[in-house]
Amino acid sequence: MFVAALMAAACGNPPDKEIQQAQGAIDTAQAAGADRYARDEFAAAQDALKRANEAVAQRDYRLALNNALDARERAQAAAKEAADRKATARTDADHAIAEATAVLTEARVRLKAAESARVPARVLLQARRSIGAVDQSVQKARTAFEHGDYLTAIDDAKGATPRLREVARDLEAARPVANRRRR
Repeated sequence: MFVAALMAAACGNPPDKEIQQAQGAIDTAQAAGADRYARDEFAAAQDALKRANEAVAQRDYRLALNNALDARERAQAAAKEAADRKATARTDADHAIAEATAVLTEARVRLKAAESARVPARVLLQARRSIGAVDQSVQKARTAFEHGDYLTAIDDAKGATPRLREVARDLEAARPVANRRRR
């Protein structure tokens, strides 16, 4: 089949079928998320297709065929790479959200304890605001996860965790010494 395609290109016919196949493979790769999860390989596929079209415009059908075949192969590789990386990102996002949720729960427990320990109102107010803002980030991470946007979910969840730990430390530090020992 490859030899027949080369012969057709040598005879002066543009490789329209191969260019269409390459475009279809690029569209499939993009639908699989290659533009986010396999950027380099996806960009290389797009570039190869562009070079194929330029070669057709210059009537260099052999070069056009080679570039079209390269574009198709790169797009298929990008789709596979994207599927693999997306699966990994899904797992990472799930773990990041679980960790952020656990730390959020801990921060709320510390806030309750700080309220009982009569921590200064300004510290409690700041903690409540921070917990509320982080809670929104965790909710955004969950929503992104549900929509299959695992990279955004990871960013939102991982960004929330250090802020919550800081709030928990601040609450613990603000509690009177006598109350800290009773735990």
